[in-house]
Amino acid sequence: MEQRTALVTGANRGLGAAIAKGLAGQGIRVWRGVREGGGAARDVRLDVRDEDSVTAAVRRILDEDGRVDILVNNAGITDGKQAPATADLDVAARVWDTNVLGAWRCAQAVVPGMVAAGYGRIVNIGSTLGSLALMDRPTEPGYRVSKAALNALTRLLAAELAGTGVLVNAASPGWVRTDMSPTATRGPAEGADTPVWLATLPDGGPTGGFFRDREPLAW
Repeated sequence: MEQRTALVTGANRGLGAAIAKGLAGQGIRVWRGVREGGGAARDVRLDVRDEDSVTAAVRRILDEDGRVDILVNNAGITDGKQAPATADLDVAARVWDTNVLGAWRCAQAVVPGMVAAGYGRIVNIGSTLGSLALMDRPTEPGYRVSKAALNALTRLLAAELAGTGVLVNAASPGWVRTDMSPTATRGPAEGADTPVWLATLPDGGPTGGFFRDREPLAW
């Protein structure tokens, strides 16, 4: 089997690092998108809020490997303890730019190559907090609205790319210990299982879905 190449955004620590490690464990060449730090051989500078940075990162991967088969949109931020009626909308805008437009920019950068190759896997890291069916508490409004929008983007991309060999899905990793949630009970490796599964789906696998623990999750 030919070796696949993956780009994981926000991959220098936490969940992103665990996803990168899980993919590498399956023989995939993994590029870790990092805003700062890094230093591994296939770390690539990537600020998902900056279109030029996204373009340069993808160009570097294509120059060195000639392909991007898998994109995991993991980079994300939260607005913390805000309430919808009083939220700082400048903060919400930064969350939106990272969590939604950042993922969108990255997808736009890699989709043409995936379609040309007839193969691609895009995994958007969502959250149960973005499920409309479960949105009954007014917490983290910027984050929750952004994750609901990311679900919509997942559906739209999947619809556009149906029949091209490119599968697009969203994954909730569960409540995972990261810098945003240091007291969470689920370890990064456990949270990475569903994203890695979706990133390595066989041809004919599901597309346009939202999954947690490899099972469908209510939108």
